[in-house]
Amino acid sequence: MLSSVFIVPNGTFIAELVAFLVVLFFVGKYILPPLNRMLSERQDAIRAELAAAEQARSEAQRVDADRRSALEHARAQAREIVEQAQRTAERLAEEARDRGQREYDRLVTSADAEVRLARQRALEEAAQHLGELVVEVVERIIGREMDRAAHQDLIQEAVDALSRETGEPGAAAATAASAASEP
Repeated sequence: MLSSVFIVPNGTFIAELVAFLVVLFFVGKYILPPLNRMLSERQDAIRAELAAAEQARSEAQRVDADRRSALEHARAQAREIVEQAQRTAERLAEEARDRGQREYDRLVTSADAEVRLARQRALEEAAQHLGELVVEVVERIIGREMDRAAHQDLIQEAVDALSRETGEPGAAAATAASAASEP
């Protein structure tokens, strides 16, 4: 019974102990160094990958900051371009309004001058025809020809009446002068 107890040393125990120590020496001498070297290389590779990842992350952050800065700069430039385009459009619209107003004023002034000129001509023609008509009527009524002074007085009366109706004394004087020169 004592031989079956493990605690009591016998010959097999020493053989097992020697075999264990040989296997332990063999594992420690030939298996553990390459395994430790592979684990060390793996650790170094992981550390290098972590360092590269950290560097890539910091580079990505720097590139992102650069991109954001460039984007903000581009937005600022776009805002400036839009503001400049709006100022240019407003300036061009103002210039177009000014040109239109000047053209309108020119056309109104020109039309007003043409109306005054046409009115002047109409008054002159009316005064001339009126003077001729008055002379014809007087000749028919009187039955004789009128002398130059009477003719002149009748024309002046007609022109004065016409100018009172139209309210243009300058036109009447010009008309009277032109009518007086024609007998």
